[in-house]
Formats: sequence, C-alpha cells, structure tokens
Amino acid sequence: MNITEVRIKLMDDPHERLQAFCSITLDGSFVIRDLKIIQGTKGSFVAMPSRKLTDRCPRCGNKNHLRANFCNQCGVQLDEDRAFRDTDGRAKLYADIAHPINSVCRENIQDEVLVAYQEELIRAKQADYVCRYDDYGEENFARLADHSDEEPTGAQPTNGSGTASQPERHPVPAPKFASSTSNGVAAGPVMATNGASAEGQRANGSATRINGKPGEHFGDGIM
Repeated sequence: MNITEVRIKLMDDPHERLQAFCSITLDGSFVIRDLKIIQGTKGSFVAMPSRKLTDRCPRCGNKNHLRANFCNQCGVQLDEDRAFRDTDGRAKLYADIAHPINSVCRENIQDEVLVAYQEELIRAKQADYVCRYDDYGEENFARLADHSDEEPTGAQPTNGSGTASQPERHPVPAPKFASSTSNGVAAGPVMATNGASAEGQRANGSATRINGKPGEHFGDGIM
C-alpha cells in the first residue's frame, strides 16, 4: 500500500491542540478523509476519522452520547461514569471509522502525514497560498432565501437613499381641562354631551351627569 497524495487543511488558531485536518489517497484510487493532526504531550500525532459512541436510555430507548448527563429525549438523568474504560483507565468515547490494523501501517501513515503537514506550513506563508483540502463548501456562509417582495425580519424600510426611513408620526391632541368650577375647586376633563361643546356647558353652568341622574355633580358626597 502506497500513500500517493496527502492534503492538509490547517486550523486558524495555532494554540489549539487540533492543528489540521487531512485526507490521504491510497494507491491513487482510494481516499480517506477527516484524519486529524493533534498536538500531544510528546509531539504531534495522527488520529483516525472517528464517530461518537452512544448508548440507549433505559426509559425511552433514545440514543445519547456517552458524555451526556441527561437523555436528550425524556430528560432522565444518566450515570456519568458509564463509558467503557481501557487498561489505562481512559474512557472510550469514540470509535474509529477507518484505521490501520498493525503498527507498521500506522507509523507509515503518520510519518507521511506529518511530513506533508510541515510542508503545508511552509506553503501557507506564501502570498498565493491556496488550501487543496476538499471541504465541499462547508466553510462558506449559507445564502438567504430569495424573498424580494418581503422585508427581512427586523429590517427597517428605506427611503431610497440607503438610510432607514422613520414612520410618519401624527400628533395626539391633548385633553381639555377646566381651569376651575363655580365653587373654586379644580375639576378634571369636562366631557361634551348631546352635541354641546365643553366650553358651552361650562358657560351655562351645566355639569356632567353621572349614571344618567340629573343634579348630581362629579365628586358630590366625597369627603
């Protein structure tokens, strides 16, 4: 088995443990993607593509990742220490999708990938550098749905000059208050009834009727 091509995708943050993604081509005819180059305590190493291990909730049967403390379906609390552990005591949370079955093959893949990684770091410093890793547009921003006849949610209409136009405001008339009553006590708003104006009712000494009963003034009987 020969590795005929290695493609590297460098990570933006050099301080993260995940240094790059990579893909390898075997004998010019088979591609394995999503290998990871990770910074370890003894240097960089290559991790094979993997998937999260899950188990089923005993109450509803829904699958949850082994790190989940609660079921995503029914919300029941799960045992935090339920993952299988290897001989070193480390919890096994992931399973390789593709991996070598002997140490010679693993060392061959790792050596080839790490050499390509160092070469990619040098190429990345060039002005015309272009990453050759196939991400199938996963790093692109999604396009919004085209609704030309609708305003986007939260957007304000514009007045044609590019600035947001303000809605037209109509002044609210202030209520009319009577300055005083015949006995010198300040009164509230006077309501016009039977088509007569409030000023006209004050002029002829009439007062607002309460509950349709004549002769009762607003405030009568209040101590």
